[in-house]
Amino acid sequence: MLKHKNLIIIGTSHIAQTSLKEIEHVFHNEKPEIIAVELDHQRLSALLSNQKPSYSPSLIPHLGLKGYLFALIGGLIQQRLGTIAGIKPGSDMLRAVQLAQLNKKKVALIDRDVRITLARLSKAIKWREKLNFIIDFFSAPFSKKIRINLKDVPERELIKKLLAVLKERYPGIYQVLVEERNRFMAIRLRALTENYPDQKILAVIGAGHEEELLGLVKKTVL
Repeated sequence: MLKHKNLIIIGTSHIAQTSLKEIEHVFHNEKPEIIAVELDHQRLSALLSNQKPSYSPSLIPHLGLKGYLFALIGGLIQQRLGTIAGIKPGSDMLRAVQLAQLNKKKVALIDRDVRITLARLSKAIKWREKLNFIIDFFSAPFSKKIRINLKDVPERELIKKLLAVLKERYPGIYQVLVEERNRFMAIRLRALTENYPDQKILAVIGAGHEEELLGLVKKTVL
């Protein structure tokens, strides 16, 4: 958990039971007036309605082929990991929203529209990243060195190591999924802290965004 003025940020794993407990613990202890979540309207609606992700090929013209394939493969992997961990992906964000609704608190959606992100991703992925994906898929160079407990939030040092690998081998993906979204969410959070200076804000985001996001919020100019 990180704090800055009236802002509290907790980094979660989207498929970890411990994240649900941490959200509940921080919510009841800190008593925030605003809950900010790493969601856009489309993903929130899907979570609230228990709607399964749509991977219809009709999305390709809007997302681009690479963006569509990334969403398809990423979604299937996340569902599989969620099954192994015994929790539905996105349960952390859903729990935060449910707590806000039950206690009549404001909900702020701070992430960029997922369709924009996927369309940007489709343009950003270069041929070398596709080659690296094939190499990593068959060689799995880091799987023997890194062990991740899916039922817990990874340690910060492990997150930094994974992000460093992502940035080195997949710079286009890193730029769109991490850098651009961190900046987008930082602008949203900065606006919340300035517009509601007397209200405590709890931001629930993926653990990979936590530290850099707080650093951006603290910056004088974004």
